[in-house]
Amino acid sequence: MSRLVDELKRLPGVGPKSAQRLAFHLLGVTREEAERLAEAIIAMRGSIQLCELCNNIAEGPHCPICADPKRDHTTICVLEQPNNIMIVERTRQYHGLYHVLHGSISPLRNIRPEDLKIKNLLERLQAGETREVILATSPTTEGQTTASYLVRLLKPLGVKVSRIGVGIPVGSELEFIDEATMSESIEGRREL
Repeated sequence: MSRLVDELKRLPGVGPKSAQRLAFHLLGVTREEAERLAEAIIAMRGSIQLCELCNNIAEGPHCPICADPKRDHTTICVLEQPNNIMIVERTRQYHGLYHVLHGSISPLRNIRPEDLKIKNLLERLQAGETREVILATSPTTEGQTTASYLVRLLKPLGVKVSRIGVGIPVGSELEFIDEATMSESIEGRREL
């Protein structure tokens, strides 16, 4: 039981109490249910790979988005993690391709640009089909550092480089907004 709790604690967002609760729940399921869960995890690990083009998760050489001929192949949205794609897709506003870096530059965590999936982004851009790269990294220090680094790399390639808007969340009250967020909102304002 303690081994299972230790393994569950390794999952993101699962602390010691949650891990213990999950372990006790699993203790109460039937053997068949436990086997189905174990088989699903093993099958997922065996069939999932990274898309050769964008580094999204895929069950073959290309993810469904890269394989879709209806997507706008002239625009690439750069994200930090594969799960960020679903956030953008839910808006139904973006119809281009993606590129997943699998992290962000973080000197404190010893993550350098070489540790990210930047090389194949540059290779994609050299093909010449891309006209715009949208940097959609998080508005954290690491995300901003990564975006700044990419701007320096991409601008000389002659492709339009844009950054997602950051600032005040919809439905927020101005009195609760910190100075940095307000500054970003004013800087990123757009004409109506």
